[in-house]
Amino acid sequence: MLIGILTFIHVVVCLFLVIVVLLQSGKAADLAGAFGGMGSQTAFGPRGSATVLSKATTIAAGLFMVTSLSLSIVATRGVGSSATVLDKAKVPAKLPAKPPSVTLTPEGGGTPQTIPLNIPEQQQPSGQQQKSPAAGKQAPAPQKK
Repeated sequence: MLIGILTFIHVVVCLFLVIVVLLQSGKAADLAGAFGGMGSQTAFGPRGSATVLSKATTIAAGLFMVTSLSLSIVATRGVGSSATVLDKAKVPAKLPAKPPSVTLTPEGGGTPQTIPLNIPEQQQPSGQQQKSPAAGKQAPAPQKK
């Protein structure tokens, strides 16, 4: 309910801000600006009194920031206790206790033979790999000529 009200206010403020900004005239809107001259303007343009449109722009910009922050705070309020994607991941299936095998029956009607399949073990994550017996040995030093 609160998110719906804040979203409605946010959209109305956004539309109002767009309209107010587009209604304002630029710095060089006088006759000299049309021909590329700066007229009596200083380096940063004339600093006149604040008009109703500039005050409305300031208020609308402030409301836009407040509604944006409010929406982000309300949207993330209940999210902090949820599980991460890694917590929700399924655990991979383990290999069966008995190693898989294939039973071959000869064409002539002899006795069937069971041949075990050599399936390599699943690799462990890189931080938990077992060291091979050769891992502790150093490579022989190169011979000098």
